[in-house]
Amino acid sequence: MSETIAADLSPGAYRQAAAFLSALDEDWARHIAAIGPCRHETKPAREPYEALVRAIAYQQLHAKAGDAILGRLLALYPDASFPTPVQLLATDPETQRACGFSAAKLATVRGIAQAAVEGVVPDLDEAKRLPDAVLIERLTSLRGVGRWTVEMFLIYSLERSDILPVDDFGVREGYGRLKGLAKAPTPRQMREIGEAWSPFRTVAAWYLWRLPGR
Repeated sequence: MSETIAADLSPGAYRQAAAFLSALDEDWARHIAAIGPCRHETKPAREPYEALVRAIAYQQLHAKAGDAILGRLLALYPDASFPTPVQLLATDPETQRACGFSAAKLATVRGIAQAAVEGVVPDLDEAKRLPDAVLIERLTSLRGVGRWTVEMFLIYSLERSDILPVDDFGVREGYGRLKGLAKAPTPRQMREIGEAWSPFRTVAAWYLWRLPGR
């Protein structure tokens, strides 16, 4: 059995990451000095299945709308803090649709539950032992689950410290503002640029999300 992959997002690691990024150039140093210490917050106790279902519920919605839909779904299962995959699959889909899910989102949610039952979606202990690339490949095979969703899971649930979500608009726009570019880099360009920030790409993303608008 492989060992659990260490997730070091402690205050000491944040300071090390900030020092590393500040040493890259004056733009990074100035921005990090202005923002201050990294205050990235994670939710490491959630099972992958739950984290993915929650992510899909909020996808492309304002937080309040996502809260409402998820709240109505959870109300269907008053005896559980969160429905198990089996409970979710045993519920009539039309009842779940009435919570506010689109047909596509509900298909994705139920597909995640089915994949959890089949072992495609690992439990938390197994997920902690799997490398980033393996989890990304495995979970993006599910209908409606994109790379960005899996990367958010890696960052916030598994506390992985070297994830750069290059498809994230805020990350690319943030870098464009950091460097005073007329146009933000493409995802491919962002991936190449971000290689220099390893092994602290999660913290780099956190700082890029905090660049002020134009």
